[in-house]
Amino acid sequence: MADTPRLALLASPTERAQEAEDALRASREWVPFEEADAVVALGGDGFMLQILHQMLERDRVIPAFGMNLGTVGFLMNRFKSSRAISERIAKARRIAVSPLWMEAKTNTGEQFTSWAINEVSLLRETRQTAKLEVTVNGKVRIPELSCDGVLVATPAGSTAYNLSAQGPIIPINASLLAVTPISPFRPRRWRGALLPDTARVMIRVIDPERRPVAAVADHAEVRSVRDVEIRMDHSISMQMLFDPGHSLDERILSEQFGH
Repeated sequence: MADTPRLALLASPTERAQEAEDALRASREWVPFEEADAVVALGGDGFMLQILHQMLERDRVIPAFGMNLGTVGFLMNRFKSSRAISERIAKARRIAVSPLWMEAKTNTGEQFTSWAINEVSLLRETRQTAKLEVTVNGKVRIPELSCDGVLVATPAGSTAYNLSAQGPIIPINASLLAVTPISPFRPRRWRGALLPDTARVMIRVIDPERRPVAAVADHAEVRSVRDVEIRMDHSISMQMLFDPGHSLDERILSEQFGH
C-alpha cells in the first residue's frame, strides 16, 4: 500500500451509514474504487461481505477497512469520526482470508459457481428431510446424512451460521474447514468434522426430485441442486484491516471463551 494510500469510501444505504458517509466525505479526499489502494466500508457485516464479493466479481481485490454502523459488526472496526482514517489504516493489522469456491449442478443439468467468504450451506427446500451423501477427497465418508442441511465454513465464517448450528469456532490462522450438520437426524450422533483447508468436499443430494435442496454461498442461492463441490480457493487472498487490539483473530479467540 502506498505511503499515503488512495482511499475509496463505500456506505450501506441505511440512514446511519449515509449520515456517516456525508461527514467523512468532507474530512479528506476520496477516489473511485477503481483507483483506490484500499476501501473504507461503512455498514454492518452483511455490507462488508457484499463489498468483498464485489471485489471478487470485479477481479480487483484490495484491502478493506470496515467501520461498524450495523448490528453485530464482527467483521468491522468501531466507528470513530474524530480520528483520521488514514492514521487508523496505517496502524491497522492485516488479516488475510481466502474464500470458498462452490460448483453446483441442478436437477436440470445447469451449473452454477460462486465464492463464499463465510460458508456454503445446503438446506432442504420443503418439509421433507434432506438426504445427503458426503464425500471428502473422493472417498464417501457419510453414505446418507438425514438432516435439515449441512454447511462448510471458513475460519472467518466459523462464528456466523456455523456457530449457530453448534459448529466449532476455528482460529483465523488455522488451515481448517468446518463441516457442520444442521439438525441431523441420522447419523444422530454425528456433530460434524474439521478438515484441512486443502480438502475437496462433494455433497450429493439423494432423491433430489422428492427431497429438493438449495445451495447457498453466503448470499447467492441455487435451488434444486443435485450435487455441490466445495473447496477453498487458495489463489485468492483478501486482506481485511483491523485496529490494533480489535482484530478478527482476537475476536474469534474471545468467542471461544464466551465473550
